[in-house]
Amino acid sequence: MFQLPGRVLFGAAYYHEYQPYERLKDDLDQMAEARFTVIRVGESVWSTWEPENGRFDLDWLRPVLDGAHERGISVVLGTPTYAVPPWLARLYPEIAGERETGRRIGWGARQEVDFTHPAFRFHAERVIRKIVGRYASHPAVIGFQVDNEPGNELLHNHGVFQRFTDELRERYGDVETLNREWGLVYWSHRLSTWADLWTPDNNAQPQYDLAWRRFQARLTTEFIGWQADIVREYARPDQFVTTCISYDRPAVEDDRLTERLDVTAGNPYYAMQDGLAHPDSGQVPQNWTTSGTWALYQSADRMYSSRQEPFLVTETNAQAIGYPWQNRPAYDGQWRQAAWALISRGASMIEYWHWHTLHFGAETYWGGVLPHNGRPGRVYRELAALGAELATAGDLVSSLTPDADVAFLYSNPSKWALQGQPALATADGGPDHRSYQTIFEAFYRGAFDAGLQSRLVHPGQLPDVELPPVLVAPAFYAAEDETLDRLLAYAEAGGHLVVGPRTAYADSEARARTDAQPARLAQAAGVTYDEFSNLDKPLMVRGTDAFPLPAKTCALHWADGLQPRGAEELVRYEHPHFGRWPAVTTHRHGAGRITHVGTVPDQTLARVLFDWACPEGPWRPNQPSVTSTTATAKNGRRVRFLHNWSWNPVTVTLPGPARDVLSGEPCADDVRLGPWDVRVFED
Repeated sequence: MFQLPGRVLFGAAYYHEYQPYERLKDDLDQMAEARFTVIRVGESVWSTWEPENGRFDLDWLRPVLDGAHERGISVVLGTPTYAVPPWLARLYPEIAGERETGRRIGWGARQEVDFTHPAFRFHAERVIRKIVGRYASHPAVIGFQVDNEPGNELLHNHGVFQRFTDELRERYGDVETLNREWGLVYWSHRLSTWADLWTPDNNAQPQYDLAWRRFQARLTTEFIGWQADIVREYARPDQFVTTCISYDRPAVEDDRLTERLDVTAGNPYYAMQDGLAHPDSGQVPQNWTTSGTWALYQSADRMYSSRQEPFLVTETNAQAIGYPWQNRPAYDGQWRQAAWALISRGASMIEYWHWHTLHFGAETYWGGVLPHNGRPGRVYRELAALGAELATAGDLVSSLTPDADVAFLYSNPSKWALQGQPALATADGGPDHRSYQTIFEAFYRGAFDAGLQSRLVHPGQLPDVELPPVLVAPAFYAAEDETLDRLLAYAEAGGHLVVGPRTAYADSEARARTDAQPARLAQAAGVTYDEFSNLDKPLMVRGTDAFPLPAKTCALHWADGLQPRGAEELVRYEHPHFGRWPAVTTHRHGAGRITHVGTVPDQTLARVLFDWACPEGPWRPNQPSVTSTTATAKNGRRVRFLHNWSWNPVTVTLPGPARDVLSGEPCADDVRLGPWDVRVFED
């Protein structure tokens, strides 16, 4: 039975086939010297594995696996299905994916194909069986990565659309039911037969859009599960099967995707240099790469949330990550900081992309551990020092269960629904297709700035997860009745439920509910509203004696017209019109309470909100640049991580006796952290 390794795996993706000259022995020797314990291989080169249709070259990888095994380096073997060879695209042009109906994606990048097409599936299965069948028994191979960062496209191919129609027919039974559930009386969209269903290209119906997004995510889950099942026919019981997730991909529902895998693996990329300064202004927009220390922790918490288990980092920054005009490798110490931050939140592998910076191709300037000249430099030395620390820490820091002071409900369907009908506007007045993330991240960041540790929970996981004293549901828009009832029960049993904008406004079909808002929660929350407004600019707010606020605290983007029905007002807008409504209310419910935040809080309001909601409990350093995270090891021992995210040295007084994990020495009460420093302690 597969189990996570006894110590944190440490290494990089390694592509010997990309090297401009023979250097396998030197590479592996340098990896061993840097205390690497794992490499990932093989996932990007289908045309190397199968140069022509039916002609396979499988032996080229053997020296890499043998050499790694000789040095005690484990291997994760990838299947190459995300980058099809040109001969396959030439022989079967019909496998090209379509971003619009009838308009094929041109071949020339990656992930251009309709992975549901039988011709693709035939050839994909054949190459998977050839590779895995050859190397599954190799002693270096500890696991398999199927495909790579799936869910990159929303496929509009004819066969995909027909499958979508079949799924709708199975779910709804007849067109009259679909007409009713989707409200297709609107704009004369009523169907008389399933043949009337229109393709998604020009769709403006939000219920259709949400169903289409859910369907696309299920296709991705099915495709990855299909590959995993093939690999398991060959894999040993002690080998894992995973895929690496890029969480911003449009067709990924991570909690469902990982159900068919053995372990979660993700690719957190982040801005380095001043992008890791804490505190910071927080004005940089987030994307597939994040910016801000808080966002790095959020990435880790998202990976943990997929299965509510420790996870693997299959790719993260070695040097600069991005386009040729985005070259910002880390300051000294930042690689250590980022790695230990991910480990503190449950990472059991840190694997860099990649070993040797490429000399050709689209990612020539996605820097590796070694620069273009192939000689170890500053990056290598920094990572080698980290490798030595991980070896010293051993199994104490592997498969940690991170602490949680507050939980956040994370809903992929709500994210998709608010992409289709964005609630918020961008600065130029256009739609903010990241409305869900904008709202969610404002609350998450507030908890982080208050020194709290967070656990992300998907709605389907609520019955099985032990929740901390505070649960936040921001922008839970496409909300199922059952989940809303669980939120009510949580508060009634003694929890503090914090509700944010757009929560409970729509049902699971993204239909606006007819209940008093927030639907199913209004009576228990002691507040309701029947109008709301976008905010063109930040709106000043003022607190109360029970909820004091610093000057110049603001509400952003949105205002619910809250009407208290027994709730206590905590925050009000300072405005001749909006001032008639509170921005934040709170109300006792059963043994707990429900707090309604009717706006997107700025950094100050969000931090004060969590200072108020969690006034006691976690130990919080008083230096603004220092973060403290804690976790429980597999053997029950308690581990604490202190980070200083700044250039200025600081001294921190520990809350109790501790042992320095990396030196083995007992700690004095006062601990010094240098610039961009991290210390690991056992309480």
